[in-house]
Amino acid sequence: MARYRQTDEIVKLMNSPVIIRNTSIIAHVDHGKTTLSDSLLAAAGIISTQTAGQKLFLDSWDLEQKRQMTVFASNVSLVHTYQGKDYLINLIDTPGHIDFSGAVTRSLRAVDGALVVVDAVEGPMTQTETVLMQALRERVKPILFINKVDRLIKEIKLTPAEIQKKFAKILLRVNNLIEKYAPAEHKKDWQVTVEDGRVAFGSALHKWGLNIDHMKLKKISFQDIIDAYTGDPIEVGRKVDELSKKAPLPEPVLDMFVKHLPNPFEAQPYRQPQIWHGDVNSATGQGMAKVDPNAPLLMCISTIEVDPHSGTVAIGRIFSGSITRGKTVQLVSSSQKGTIQQVFMSMATDRVLIDRVPAGNIGAISGLPSIHVGETIAEVGEEVHSFEGLRYVSDPVVTVAVEPEDVKDLPLFDKVMHKLTTEDPNLHFLMNKESGEFLLSGMGELHLEITAYRMKEAGLKVKLSKPIVIYRETISHDYKGPAIMGKSPNKHNKLWITIDRLSDEVIEAIKSDKVSDMQSRDERTKVLRSLGWAPDEAKGAVAVEENCILCNRIRGRQYVEEIIDHIKTGFREAVHTSPLAKEPAYGLKVNLEDITLHEDPVHRGPAQAIPMTWRPIYCAILLSDPKLLEPLMSFECKVPSEFVSSVITLLNKRRGKILDMPSEDDIITVKAEMPISESFGIADILRSSTQGRAFWATQFSRWAPVPEQMQAEIIKTIRERRGLPPVPPKPEEYFENE
Repeated sequence: MARYRQTDEIVKLMNSPVIIRNTSIIAHVDHGKTTLSDSLLAAAGIISTQTAGQKLFLDSWDLEQKRQMTVFASNVSLVHTYQGKDYLINLIDTPGHIDFSGAVTRSLRAVDGALVVVDAVEGPMTQTETVLMQALRERVKPILFINKVDRLIKEIKLTPAEIQKKFAKILLRVNNLIEKYAPAEHKKDWQVTVEDGRVAFGSALHKWGLNIDHMKLKKISFQDIIDAYTGDPIEVGRKVDELSKKAPLPEPVLDMFVKHLPNPFEAQPYRQPQIWHGDVNSATGQGMAKVDPNAPLLMCISTIEVDPHSGTVAIGRIFSGSITRGKTVQLVSSSQKGTIQQVFMSMATDRVLIDRVPAGNIGAISGLPSIHVGETIAEVGEEVHSFEGLRYVSDPVVTVAVEPEDVKDLPLFDKVMHKLTTEDPNLHFLMNKESGEFLLSGMGELHLEITAYRMKEAGLKVKLSKPIVIYRETISHDYKGPAIMGKSPNKHNKLWITIDRLSDEVIEAIKSDKVSDMQSRDERTKVLRSLGWAPDEAKGAVAVEENCILCNRIRGRQYVEEIIDHIKTGFREAVHTSPLAKEPAYGLKVNLEDITLHEDPVHRGPAQAIPMTWRPIYCAILLSDPKLLEPLMSFECKVPSEFVSSVITLLNKRRGKILDMPSEDDIITVKAEMPISESFGIADILRSSTQGRAFWATQFSRWAPVPEQMQAEIIKTIRERRGLPPVPPKPEEYFENE
């Protein structure tokens, strides 16, 4: 316990939710989150003031240090004294790159407030909007820090009036985003303004910061700040150092956390309806609303770490009750029980063993079996609803084939892949049954590059293919013909199906886990009815997979319940590997219309039921004008006007579509959409063609049909890569006669 001098103090403060602030730092990549965090940690005595800004303490992995880029979210607890009273701040530093936005989504579930960091020169970028949207979806209250103000003075040489004008533009854009994404009841009161002290500005690198309260208190003006950066380099260094001592960065930021962000007592009642749909009048629901440490336990897991010594460590927010060593708990989603072996407090890469963490805090536990991110940990014996599923802004859309260089490393390969996919739910790993390839899918090139580095670090030498884009398959129209029959291989069983397209609203509900396979049937029925489904139709939704739904319309037939699980397996096989190119299906509603089954169970086992299901599904898809969908990414590039033609040329060559080109001063922002398949290698081209003057960001946008003239060639390429015949099968190949 002595490793951090504040540990004993932190443990005491954990018991008083009114003085706790759970917060996250969110921003676009390279806007200075981790540099800012260093100063906050220095103020708490965790690192030295001298190394703050260079140490990047929360970038604890060596590759993060080398690349000067956050990959993993890091938790740390610190104490701040405000107006003579101690407050506990549980802080999570998050990644800024779009490829690691899943870590941002997971972190925001655990916090009630977020500090949005914006570069004073670049202003809000694409990923700024993305992370702010993610925060507001989770009902996390934002405050703002405008960083790198020194660049406005040294590089752009703005006057005090021009600096304030620049701030006003940043504030307008941030508040427009809050107006757009905040819950209705907070669209106005969560707006950030300079006057109420919810906006700070400064330089994280030079360790100074101010908001309106601290400017008045310390009698510092914008002209004083400009004067500090005027003179020869030695004199500027001295004056900036004096400014950092007179206006230390941590003071306004930590004061803002305490003064303007909610404590768990305030936040949990209004966050509860958004993230947990359980009974608010139950003992657990009341415990969550009151942040009661003695109520039944309710904890949401936001991060998983696989530790060689402690095993699987799960980090998350305790909303009700307390986690204690030796406590037996239930894992609600996976319907398992387990005993908490150890309880920790996270201090970046270090974990401090403690006995108990009460409601309102972020804690870590080990010893639970097969736990996953998003899992709900609850009191044994309580009927508890699981937490709302995490809604990621992107899908894993880039894939590589991966295999160990030496076949003897297969056991290590299996172990390492299990660790990586457990820790990062945005990594998908599967074996292609046709080709025998191991396929690893991630959010982008960088995500997979970092994953390959982690494999190497674990002592595993692997061979990776070039990146492959994942496509989706859908139908152009609902199937119009009579129900299609599928026969079991032994010809003793028959199943009739039809197929429809799901509405966009239902697909969105599946993506956001409002409709899922993990729900009870009653919950799923209720949500589907609210989306316009008829009562019988909604009740018949028996499986959800890959943005597709299986709907059972069969009435009055024997043995259906005995065989339905095999039918679900056949449905899952069909939608995971659709007939055009063996890519996953998208937005299909498969309807079971009728069935006849052999009375002897021996003749209607899985070997009979599974092919009887996927074959007519394939046939119906092929009869409904199937199309390939490709992932598009949104692209935003800020560039001086003299280089904008280079960006437009790049987009034109790569099937990009320009959506908007607003200009501000001499900077033009090019907003566009581009197929992810055309995006590989754009970084080097942009740097060279704009002399390094372009700032750009990308993120997954949507699925869109592949242009008609390219469909056949892309399907052929995918099928040949998988060792399949180049032309897709005809529906007749799956058609059965009576």
